[in-house]
Amino acid sequence: MIRRHIEAQVLGLTGLALGGIDFEYPRGDPGLFGPDSACWKVHGDFTSMLIGGIAALLMQMLHPLALAGVWDHSNFRQDMLGRLRRTGQFISGTTYAATADAERLIARVRGIHEQVRGTAPDGRPYAADDPDLLTWVHVAEVSNFLAAHLRHRNPALSGAEQDRYYDEISLIALRLGARDVPRSRAEVAAYLARMRPQLVCDDRTREIARILLSHPPAVSPLARPVSRFMMEAGTALLPGWAADMLELRRPAWRVRAAGMAIGGVAPVLRWAVRNGSAHRAKRRMGLLPPSPGRL
Repeated sequence: MIRRHIEAQVLGLTGLALGGIDFEYPRGDPGLFGPDSACWKVHGDFTSMLIGGIAALLMQMLHPLALAGVWDHSNFRQDMLGRLRRTGQFISGTTYAATADAERLIARVRGIHEQVRGTAPDGRPYAADDPDLLTWVHVAEVSNFLAAHLRHRNPALSGAEQDRYYDEISLIALRLGARDVPRSRAEVAAYLARMRPQLVCDDRTREIARILLSHPPAVSPLARPVSRFMMEAGTALLPGWAADMLELRRPAWRVRAAGMAIGGVAPVLRWAVRNGSAHRAKRRMGLLPPSPGRL
């Protein structure tokens, strides 16, 4: 009973809560990457993915045009949980769903991006399907997913596997319309160094950070303390330069405390979750026994 309750709390934060994708069918369909991919390894842990996603959102908002698109066209400020679920569905679906479902998600997001246009406060026009802006959003996201995996799940992941992850996951960015997508650790590091002069932290950036950190998404009041641990760990994951821009750099003791808290929480969540997207995809591929029932 306790295990099922914890799992329900976790899955309520993910894209599975939205429905619409059956990760267990059709049998044998590997999807865009398949079970031997680095993407399946890196994206398979709820704890590290949520922590990485928090850091990614904070970093993405340092780009004035990315921030303008979210500020003008997203209901993020009113529906953080919904935004989390929709983002989670896209990531889990393109990673673990069967091929047709992954293709459908990509087409849907491309259609949404075509509608997101406007003018930033500095007078520059922006469009969500701008290839360069798509590259920024992608790199901020996947670099933090990998950083969280290394810190909180598998610090022994080899350099070759890390590079393979960046190479594989570039497929999604390219299919969305990005260009010149970095495909290795060295290319990602060089890209972030080139982008830093374009990044800004202003009042709206700080407002997004304040909303995110003061209202951690949770499906019940009992889960809120765990969400706060996740938020703290996401903040601690930020590169030093990004934390400084956001005025969120934490002292060393606080970073250690966040790591210890996650070290206590994560094993419980991993024990509880048996029916996440990765588990269902493994059943589709015959790598786990069929589920006797679904949440």
